[in-house]
Amino acid sequence: MERKLFCEISPLTYKISVYKNIVKRHVQDYWKKERFSSEKREEKLPVCVYRHRSLIRRKLGNVDLELQNNKAVNLAISTQKVSGILIKPGETFSFWHLVGMCTEKEGYLEGLMIGKNTTVSGIGGGMCQFTNLIHWIILHTPFEIVEHHHHDNIDLFPDYGRVIPFGTGTSIVYNYFDYRFRNTTNQIYQLIVYTDDIYLNGELYAENEQAYSYHIKGENEYFSKSQGVVYRNGEIIRTVIDRRTGNQVKRELIKKNRAKVLYDTTHLTIVEE
Repeated sequence: MERKLFCEISPLTYKISVYKNIVKRHVQDYWKKERFSSEKREEKLPVCVYRHRSLIRRKLGNVDLELQNNKAVNLAISTQKVSGILIKPGETFSFWHLVGMCTEKEGYLEGLMIGKNTTVSGIGGGMCQFTNLIHWIILHTPFEIVEHHHHDNIDLFPDYGRVIPFGTGTSIVYNYFDYRFRNTTNQIYQLIVYTDDIYLNGELYAENEQAYSYHIKGENEYFSKSQGVVYRNGEIIRTVIDRRTGNQVKRELIKKNRAKVLYDTTHLTIVEE
């Protein structure tokens, strides 16, 4: 019989493990003396670098619609804590540093989360969609992504109107699974995020135009079967274009995907390995 981890012994040991990780992250940040972005400005910087929006209520298998309605509430609360943030040269953007712990006291509701390769519900569920949006925007900048976790080994839901490549998502848990990036440029940027009745919206502004534009796409995407298990495969490629000349200056592999498919695959074209 496989030995259980301490966090798997009981609900109490799980809570102890979570608390330990939270405290550990606070201590690590204190000793690193990281310069986190903290100043906000209501007035937008002059140049819009990139904008994107994502549907708040999406078809996700048999997920309860009420959880998606609750997610809309959670996103409305959390975006107010981030919107307007200035990311100055040398500063690090930390999602959890700005949003903090999602609690019922602050108005957060039960929303969809992913845990142990399946969907669960929990207070503040839906924050992954928020960091997904931020990550997609940041991929269109020269920033250095310094912390990024993702559910890269599982494909939980079939595609319904997907507009960005599979594998560009994020996974976060307060506060030890964070999403962080550092401004390695010499100009100030500003992130604006907000919700409306349909979408989660994100806009990135800067003092000046970027010298380069960035294009991200999925390539070599296919489904395969090995020993009775279906996998989703593919690559995420980013090309960098000189805005002045229009020439491609860089082409890079951001991520290679191989994720176990956890939904009905009868409608898929599958290659035997």
